[in-house]
Amino acid sequence: MNARGQAASRRGAPARWWRAHRWALGQSLLRLRERPLGTALTVAVMGLALALPLSFYLVQVNLDRFGQVLGAQQALNVFLKQDQTQAQATALARTLRADPAVATVTLRSPAAGLSELAALQGFGPALAALPDNPLPWVLVLRPRATAALAAVSTLATQLRGNSAVALVQDQGPFRARLDALTDFGRRVMQVLGALLALAAVLVVGASVRSDIQSRADEIHVLQLVGASAAFVRRPYLYAGLGLGLLSGVAAVILVLMLEVALAAPAAQLDASWGGRLGFAALSVTPLLVLLACAAMLGWLGARIASARHLAAGEPN
Repeated sequence: MNARGQAASRRGAPARWWRAHRWALGQSLLRLRERPLGTALTVAVMGLALALPLSFYLVQVNLDRFGQVLGAQQALNVFLKQDQTQAQATALARTLRADPAVATVTLRSPAAGLSELAALQGFGPALAALPDNPLPWVLVLRPRATAALAAVSTLATQLRGNSAVALVQDQGPFRARLDALTDFGRRVMQVLGALLALAAVLVVGASVRSDIQSRADEIHVLQLVGASAAFVRRPYLYAGLGLGLLSGVAAVILVLMLEVALAAPAAQLDASWGGRLGFAALSVTPLLVLLACAAMLGWLGARIASARHLAAGEPN
């Protein structure tokens, strides 16, 4: 071939590539339409398998928010003895603010504590009958986010040994249990997500395998006339990609329906906590990630099934 012919061949390569892929895409859509029931069942099963990890992610996000409200951030409530004055409480607060593990120290007076108790239902008349205020000064310590749990526990132990302190409430053990429970739930979500992703790959692979077996004669003829493995395999890859994308859409619809079904109970629960929970809905990003992952899982299942079965039927 001369230089002019080689240049023309190079210019025509993109057009041939586009025609080959357009033909493969048309063939994949045709094959999906030829088996509407099988396509619908594959999309339904794979959509359910993909909706579960996304639902677990939604639950995990809201459990993390719920854990923060319940005290995911460790706090120390330091109750001073009854004979401690405001000046002594302020001096101790100033000393604690200098500790590198402490982020903030909030000082609560006995009058503020009495007002909070009076606001609770049923405590008003009882507190009004008291001759004087029995509540002490209270220091609320918030540790730094980078502070280790052991460092804050050591600080709590030191405060318990202070002669001016009557009681120290440490939320550290509760936070440790809550963190362990959250980490366990996150690990369960990851394991189940991996298993369900594998199930989605197997579902698409089984569907493509069935399609290849039903078209064994057609594939054999294509291979005899010299069609490359990539040419024969390409329609099945597009079919797997389409099945995965449709399944991702189905999974997104199912999870959005779940959000709608749980919206009213979640709002009631949030109202019972004074609106502090703030349950979160799924943003656009995880939904788009699910669609991309679903398409890739469908392509992977089709790639594995087609490579194995087409290679087994390739003529010598």
